[in-house]
Amino acid sequence: MKAALLHYWLTNVRGGEKVLAALGEMLPEADVFTHAYVRGNMEGLFDGRKVTESFIASMPFGRKHPQAYLPLMPAASRSLKLDGYELVVSSESGPIKGIRKPKGARHVCYCHTPMRYLWDMHDEYFRTAGIGGKLAMKLFTPYLRREDLKSAESVDEFVANSVFVAERIKRIYGRDSVVVHPPVDVEFFSAAKRKAGDYYLYVGELRDYKRPDLAVAATLRMNRNLIVVGNGKQCSRLECEVGGRSNVVFAGRMADEKLRGLYAGAKALLFPGLEDFGIVPVEAQAAGCPVIAYGAGGALETVVEGRTGMFFKEQTVESLCAAIEEFESCEFTADACRENARQFAKSVFIDKMKGILVR
Repeated sequence: MKAALLHYWLTNVRGGEKVLAALGEMLPEADVFTHAYVRGNMEGLFDGRKVTESFIASMPFGRKHPQAYLPLMPAASRSLKLDGYELVVSSESGPIKGIRKPKGARHVCYCHTPMRYLWDMHDEYFRTAGIGGKLAMKLFTPYLRREDLKSAESVDEFVANSVFVAERIKRIYGRDSVVVHPPVDVEFFSAAKRKAGDYYLYVGELRDYKRPDLAVAATLRMNRNLIVVGNGKQCSRLECEVGGRSNVVFAGRMADEKLRGLYAGAKALLFPGLEDFGIVPVEAQAAGCPVIAYGAGGALETVVEGRTGMFFKEQTVESLCAAIEEFESCEFTADACRENARQFAKSVFIDKMKGILVR
């Protein structure tokens, strides 16, 4: 069966790109189609494959900032030539699924989420956008919403990365979906030797919707040590809030080997944002580290309350502080965390997706 793999853009390696790579392991002869491809940033994941870009890549800074051309992407998706492909698998949280499906082909869409900046988190993105971004959102959001709804018509079967996302797919597109959680490199993070230290850990982009401010404010208030791994728009402001306090350390981004050691040595991972799935809590548990998470979204599917971590009910400093205090009176074992993480291993993902793609 001649297969095509689709992804919105391939300019760095994050969770969505790792999903595409895992799909590629199942379809070793599949060609890749995307709006922009920066080979040097992809850690060799797609070397040896035929990768076709849309006309977005030829636009000024199209490979560096493809998201700037979002209004053009519906047309760019339809311009991709997929004639002769019998199976089309799209990895989607942007407008790539709206391709012209070849006659007789089957299109399976692995949906990370319907585009958050168009739907559920539109107001949040608008609030934090600059003047130019606000103007663009006002001008193009109605058009892009119509195109996004239309693009769903080319999909024969949706696969959601979480129950949380499946509910969004049903509400926005009116479509049912099968839930297959994304692959996590559980074996790599499980190789760490667990030895809890005296610090809490935050891992992720420093962006408003991920709420790193809650992790920083709670640990400052309680005088607990915190290591913050990640960069982003909030970094400078958070560093100003910390001031000269030495119990909060900003470590920036780091390689997985160092991150694995931090997971293994942390009291717990603080996960205060609302995520569609959230790979970070699974990585932490694979390293034997329990999780204190906001009790909503994908975390409800990856953390077992009272066994591998606990939840706080409101995204407030007070609620997180109360959860930390309660956490410190409980015991969690590395074995329980690792056991829970195994259900999200890449091998599990591949087995489930094989069952869908061979139908």
